[in-house]
Amino acid sequence: MNVCIITLGCKVNTYESESLKEAFERAGYKIIDDEKKADVIVINTCTVTNQADAKSRKLIRSARRNNKDALLCVCGCSAQHNKGAWIDLDIDILMGNGSKLKLVDYVKNYKNEKIRDFIDIRTSTFENMNINNFEERTRGFVKIQDGCNNFCSYCIIPFVRGNIRSKDIDTAEEEINCLANNGYQEIVLTGIHTGSYGDGEDFDLVDLIRRVSKNPNLKRIRISSIEITELDEKFMDELKNNSKLCDHMHVPIQAGSNHVLKLMNRKYNLEEYKAKINELRSIRPDINITTDLIVGFPEETDEDFEDSLKTAREVGFSKIHTFPYSLRDGTKAATLKQVNDTVKTNRTKRMLELSDELESVYYKKFIGKTIPVLVEANNQGMSSNYIKVHLDTLCDHNTFVNVLITDVDGTNVKGHVIK
Repeated sequence: MNVCIITLGCKVNTYESESLKEAFERAGYKIIDDEKKADVIVINTCTVTNQADAKSRKLIRSARRNNKDALLCVCGCSAQHNKGAWIDLDIDILMGNGSKLKLVDYVKNYKNEKIRDFIDIRTSTFENMNINNFEERTRGFVKIQDGCNNFCSYCIIPFVRGNIRSKDIDTAEEEINCLANNGYQEIVLTGIHTGSYGDGEDFDLVDLIRRVSKNPNLKRIRISSIEITELDEKFMDELKNNSKLCDHMHVPIQAGSNHVLKLMNRKYNLEEYKAKINELRSIRPDINITTDLIVGFPEETDEDFEDSLKTAREVGFSKIHTFPYSLRDGTKAATLKQVNDTVKTNRTKRMLELSDELESVYYKKFIGKTIPVLVEANNQGMSSNYIKVHLDTLCDHNTFVNVLITDVDGTNVKGHVIK
């Protein structure tokens, strides 16, 4: 039987879908990309914004309309969040988070009776998934953590992903070494709140990094995202001494105004954030700092937004992943005074324009410099500091080449391969 898995949302969802693919293949199913030819359709949903919810619903309706005879399975964050609203949709197997691997058995044993499976996500344990390969990828993603206990006032994720919990360090090390030994020279450590890995256990993120760094086949270790509050002395020492850690940190700021940060229930102020970024740059002067930032947050004034623009310039982010605030029912921010949609759209446009400007400025620093690049396609590759470089020579996939950066056109970087 043919199985088509459609994935929405973050790197954690991508990882979980890859794990599902391997589980279905082990059970004798064939993974295909064309849902119209599938016997089983799995939609792994996202609920981070209203738009993500809407896209999830649209895909569900489209899948059922285009393939009436397929077994339709829906799982993930939007399913968890909307289980009451979706319970009567024409979905054969509907489940949330925390036990996705049960889906394979549900499909195998399906008896034409609809299945609904939702666990208590706030008290669930870590669901041990693993992967051996990522199809057509150079970087291997490994989910080491799930859940969040921060309860930022705008965020629905703690309610759909549950409490902080971590993959056992021995299990994580084994999976990472397996991928590295299968040819993945860069591993991306990912989770909902990756930097909290090991919280409540006798190990932490740095312990895992130190262990897997001993594998000679692993050349790079990248962290998908880390909170400013998790850049402690132990982590900073590791960054100083471990050359396998990439020259790129994605550190969400969410707002460049102390007033808005307080409304968001973030656990730091701007002064603390800036001081920690300065410490990062004292260790790695050319490090690439990217971030997430929400504009149009409830009660954000014009002055607050101007402060965010000013902060972004002062910090010198190289990319600002900008999100217009999306109201989520059940969160504290939903009860606050909302910003006009037109104002929100205009602010988003200005922040994105600044992001493009800062990205170009950062890239231009490397013109005339030679940097190692890991080839991800025949004519492009990724540097340690997360610069995608278009190469002037076709190179073998998954090899390291030295590249002279020759030109930057906006956010497009070109390089000459040094033979």
